[in-house]
Amino acid sequence: MNHPARYWHPLDDGRIQCDLCPRDCRLHAGQRGACFVRMREGDAMVLTTYGRSSGFCIDPIEKKPLNHFYPGSSVFSFGTAGCNLACKFCQNWDISKSRDMDRLMDAASPDEIAATAAAHGCTSVAFTYNDPVIFAEYAIDVAAACHARDIRTVAVTAGYISPSARQDFFSCMDAANVDLKAFTDDFYQKLCGARLQPVLDTLSWLHHETSVWVEITTLLIPGRNDSDHEITALSRWIHDELGAEVPLHFTAFHPDFKLDDLPPTPPATLQRARRIAQEAGLRHVYTGNVHDRDGGTTHCTACGKALIVRDWYQILDYALTEHGSCPDCGTPLAGRFGHFHPPFGARRIPVAIHRT
Repeated sequence: MNHPARYWHPLDDGRIQCDLCPRDCRLHAGQRGACFVRMREGDAMVLTTYGRSSGFCIDPIEKKPLNHFYPGSSVFSFGTAGCNLACKFCQNWDISKSRDMDRLMDAASPDEIAATAAAHGCTSVAFTYNDPVIFAEYAIDVAAACHARDIRTVAVTAGYISPSARQDFFSCMDAANVDLKAFTDDFYQKLCGARLQPVLDTLSWLHHETSVWVEITTLLIPGRNDSDHEITALSRWIHDELGAEVPLHFTAFHPDFKLDDLPPTPPATLQRARRIAQEAGLRHVYTGNVHDRDGGTTHCTACGKALIVRDWYQILDYALTEHGSCPDCGTPLAGRFGHFHPPFGARRIPVAIHRT
């Protein structure tokens, strides 16, 4: 159903401008923005995917990926359709690039999502699969319903959002994994149809102005963003602007969508990137989408003890205290932690919403 949208204003030439993201789409009657889900209806803007989802699943929190946000817990995950970027390497292109609203067969109100997540014992709800920025009104309402039930919220996002909207959006989020897709504007323009600086601005603002727990993911694509020079520049920027404790995930690309002619990322590339980032001073650097126990393990930054040992999404050993400190030397680990239950594991459980 169409829902009144926020973050727009009328222009003198009769069009209306969407102010949600840096694209600043200017729309005539009946036109949709680049994301496809925000549309002009009459003299106002509406969100066409409010209350509709491409599906609901329970995942391990490590899949988002978040390694320092209630490790081992389960997260209720969902997305809608559309995206405000145009990544040629999109790994969820069937959802994020979809213009078929009929595929959004799973309907749920914010209260129904929160109640279902609570009924399944999920620690958090994640807005994921496609970028939640474009369904901000829906995500904000779901987040409010979740917080009323003491359920945390997670945004998995590319961070392509305007300053005028990000305060509302991220004030409802407890954690975010932000895709820093590369560290050159050329990559963003040619492969994402976007710009780098707004993403860096979002990351800086999140770190300096909010209490949102932030982790960063960079998908390494062979020959596109995996040079030593670019990885070094990206890592140094994170260290200098956000600090040494921000977790960084280097994940493996697999051929998909419009870049299906490239090879998958070799594990050696991920390991090389991890070494470069560590040499730049980052203390929590991980490899993802591969089996790499060393690249998945969290160490104490003081004494070096292995605190959380992982293989892909599976936690093999957990040694943190309940308050998130090293049991040997007492040094706190950066992140959000609580009582550690038996880990959810690498399962992915589809869930149906029972309408109330």
